[in-house]
Amino acid sequence: MDFSKLDGLIPAVVQDRTSGEVLMVGFMNDEAWARTCETGFVTFFSRTRNTLWMKGETSGNRLAVRQIFTDCDDDTVLVKVDREGDGNVCHTGQRSCFYTEVPVSGARPPAGNASGPAGVAR
Repeated sequence: MDFSKLDGLIPAVVQDRTSGEVLMVGFMNDEAWARTCETGFVTFFSRTRNTLWMKGETSGNRLAVRQIFTDCDDDTVLVKVDREGDGNVCHTGQRSCFYTEVPVSGARPPAGNASGPAGVAR
């Protein structure tokens, strides 16, 4: 992985392996990356606390790694996971961190039925 571009960090997009829903985005440094690969649970680097943290270490809502993909520049990862615990990933108690829709004036309505991110019905 190329940790040289964002002050030693890479973005990590976390996606539910079954539904395809994007659950959250965090950052990893080389140590968080290594720990994620070694333990099989997503570990991030907290920029505000300047420390590693494993998602769900206190709530029990861990993210079990099933697949990891790197982008073409080796500076971003997509982590496909199975959720443990109650399945809510966001610190607000929501299933995903992406639950607030922003209106876009030129946006086209979705084909078929009204749905949220990644085809998840609202």
